[in-house]
Amino acid sequence: MIRRLILAAAAVAAFAASTLTADARVAIGTLECRSPGTISFIVTLNQYDCRFFSKNGRAYQYRASVGRIGYEAGITGRETLVWGVFAPTSRVDHNALRGTYIGAHANATIGAGVGANVLVGGSGRTISLQPVSVEGRTGLSAGISAAGFTIH
Repeated sequence: MIRRLILAAAAVAAFAASTLTADARVAIGTLECRSPGTISFIVTLNQYDCRFFSKNGRAYQYRASVGRIGYEAGITGRETLVWGVFAPTSRVDHNALRGTYIGAHANATIGAGVGANVLVGGSGRTISLQPVSVEGRTGLSAGISAAGFTIH
C-alpha cells in the first residue's frame, strides 16, 4: 500500500513536471520549509518557517501554511519540505513568492518517510515550486490529498 502511494505520487509528479515546466521557466533558487509536525485525519493544517535561497545569493524569510483535504491520517514529527523554485524570469523580488499555491500531495511514513507535492501559484500564478518537492518527516502517516500552500 505504501509503495503504491509513493509510486502514484511519483507518477503524478513526473506528469506535472513535464506539463508545468514546458514553457520558458528559469530556476531562481530553493525554498526550504520546516514544521514541528502535526496530527492529521482527513483535513490537515500545518504552519511552516521558510527560507528562500536565491541563485544570486540572497536569502528571504517567510511564514507559510499548508491545508490538505483528502485521505490523510497519522501523526508526524518534524517535517522538512524543499523545492526548486521556477519563474518566467530570473529577476524577481522577495514578494514574488508570496501568495497561494494549489496542487496535490502524497506521502507515506513509517518511522522515516517521503512525500511529493505538486504546486503552482504565487505572484500572478507565475511561480512554480519545482513541481515536486522533497519531503522528509518522521512518524506514522499516509495520505493522498488536494493541497493549498500559502506563503505570507
